[in-house]
Amino acid sequence: MRSLTRRDFVRTGITAGAAMAWGAPMLSAAQPNETIRLGFISCGGRGRQLMGSFAKLPGVTIAGLNDPDLVQMGRAHQAYPDAKTWVDVREMLDDPGIDAVVIAAPNHWHCLASIWAMEAGKDVYVEKPLSHSQWEGLQTVAAVEKYKKICQVGTQQRSDPMQAEIQRFLHEERALGKILSARVNRYGVRGSIGKRSTPLPIPEDVNYDLWLGPAQDEPIYRNSLQYDWHWVWNTGSGEMGNWGVHVLDDLRNNVFLDKVTLPVRILGGGGRVVWDDAGETPNVHFVYFDTGSIPVVIGLTNITAGPDSKSNPKHPGPGSGYIAYCEGGRLEGQRGRAQAFDRAGKLIREFRGSGGNTEHHQNFLDAVRRRDPSILMSDAKVGHDSTGWCNLANIAFQAGAAFSTAGAARVQDPSGQWRGLLRDKQQLLAAHGIPMTSEQIRLSPMLEIDPETEKFVGEHAEAANRFLKREYRKGYEVPELVG
Repeated sequence: MRSLTRRDFVRTGITAGAAMAWGAPMLSAAQPNETIRLGFISCGGRGRQLMGSFAKLPGVTIAGLNDPDLVQMGRAHQAYPDAKTWVDVREMLDDPGIDAVVIAAPNHWHCLASIWAMEAGKDVYVEKPLSHSQWEGLQTVAAVEKYKKICQVGTQQRSDPMQAEIQRFLHEERALGKILSARVNRYGVRGSIGKRSTPLPIPEDVNYDLWLGPAQDEPIYRNSLQYDWHWVWNTGSGEMGNWGVHVLDDLRNNVFLDKVTLPVRILGGGGRVVWDDAGETPNVHFVYFDTGSIPVVIGLTNITAGPDSKSNPKHPGPGSGYIAYCEGGRLEGQRGRAQAFDRAGKLIREFRGSGGNTEHHQNFLDAVRRRDPSILMSDAKVGHDSTGWCNLANIAFQAGAAFSTAGAARVQDPSGQWRGLLRDKQQLLAAHGIPMTSEQIRLSPMLEIDPETEKFVGEHAEAANRFLKREYRKGYEVPELVG
């Protein structure tokens, strides 16, 4: 008889008397009227959304607010005037009046804040992506084991009950037959972040040392400090880490049932085109993942269909979702919705969901009360693996050189997904007057990965492995808990 997995626990409702949590008997669940006092690390737009969601759930108090930006913290404090406030996250973590933290800080803070919180005895809900680099994600997973804390990653679509229906449809009923290949999409029009001739003055209301934390103190040439940190490597992970992690997590969950932690080979490319701005991350990104079984491609695009358009380019399937191509048809999944089609294109099944937001937050609170990490829908390891696909995709772009047709042809993909994705991107770029062979477009070599060590191996390993870990500012180093 096989051992029960996290998914078994959730589907069957088994909790009491189930597996031992961290090798010790599971503690009894807290009573429904026991209050969990939450502290929020970052009070920006996403942080305030999370406050609103958690505040609606029973047995929760918004007890603490932390942000080095006094304006952002002030907005949150107006909504939650009884909450204590701190500029320095370490002071919040020292407060015994905080039971658990919700981390919605910029990406470069996610792992260090999570580890500090667990070390201080707090449970953690951390926004996606889990990590800014693959190495620090490993350290966060190790911290969960070391400090025996609850850690949920904010890939909330996992908690949508619809996902279990999709998994039954694809894998138990095998309604579409064998899964042959998959394509993942993120089409979302964004705009330029501007390009200053002089560094951005830091607002007086921001403690910039604390805002930077682990990141390097580099001059900022974009127009805004907040949010647009996503598009600079020092603090963000681009669209791949912003939306890519959601759609790739759905893919790993529903197509692979989490059996594929990382791909074994990857080739990727793209560019930051059309906008002459201070951004560094690609606004056109295309990647091939060799999983050892089902081939996967992902295409991300933030530019319009053409110079005179305000719309996304045409694409197969959902704009932010995935397509599982099967022997008997295809399944198209996205947040809160999925559709199955037969080989003739006839709709044969629809799935409706909630998006998982409320359920995901309740799942975290349930795990905290029960002291049972096995019921988490997206624990640190699951979040680390899904984030890992994004980290590797970004590394492929960063380690790339000039695009070449011969280089792209290294992918041997009988399914045709890679060729189709490249054709789509070539047509998009051509609409903007940019040839695929432009110096603006990069392409990596075929990179090999050892999923056990989470390092690159083979001919091009040295060039890629240097992106697995960042340099940390003094005083904000992520501790090494595992080699």
